Amino acid sequence: MRLIDTHAHLDFDNYNQDREEVLNRARKIGVEKIVNIGADLEGSRRAVKLAEKYDDVYAAVGIHPHEADTVNQKSLAEIIKLASSSRVKAIGECGLDFYYDNSPREIQKEAFKKQLNSALELELPVVVHSREAAAETLEIIDQTGDFAKKLIFHCYAYGPEEIEEIIKRDYYAAFGGLITFKNAQPVRDALKKMPLNRILLETDAPYLTPAPNRGKRNEPAYLEYIVKKAAEIKGISAEKMGEITTENADRIYNF
Repeated sequence: MRLIDTHAHLDFDNYNQDREEVLNRARKIGVEKIVNIGADLEGSRRAVKLAEKYDDVYAAVGIHPHEADTVNQKSLAEIIKLASSSRVKAIGECGLDFYYDNSPREIQKEAFKKQLNSALELELPVVVHSREAAAETLEIIDQTGDFAKKLIFHCYAYGPEEIEEIIKRDYYAAFGGLITFKNAQPVRDALKKMPLNRILLETDAPYLTPAPNRGKRNEPAYLEYIVKKAAEIKGISAEKMGEITTENADRIYNF
């Protein structure tokens, strides 16, 4: 089976002891590519270094809403400079997180707008983090520009109503370990509605480990549980789901 993990954080300290083994385990189950996502400026630097070291690892560079107060002229200039690497395939993750509110909401909104504009300027897709802020996220994107076929709602955590808005705008939605969680029926219902040609799969490793491995550190090899569950929800084979989502990832990330 061919798979692409469209969102992981292998630059995190969680993998310092066994990063090579983690990558090898992913390759063994058919993961051809992993997109390592920057969550802050330092993480974006690490993501690019990792992508330059391993042929099957690529990078996205951006600043997470938790770190929104670090988005300024200087940090944005560095994000844009990092994005000039051929190994960088997207801007992100950026967006809004009104669940934790680690940064003031107005600052989150401004940081998000600036990174969306950078993505338009660089003609790169955007990886969006959105939690408890669906309407506000969509409003800012709508006001900023046309991102049809160029935007990913990463770690989709909303329900079937919100997915309608994503479908309408022709965005992608990436589904991860959440679809295996007992209490995540709204997310499964959303996946059921999502057109096959706009579905991506991700682990968000080291977070959101899918069943049956909950409680352990997540890693790209666990994508096999996510693809099986996604296939079951959509009523197709795991092989078919792997093939379709790999094609989708190839398309949006321009591999």
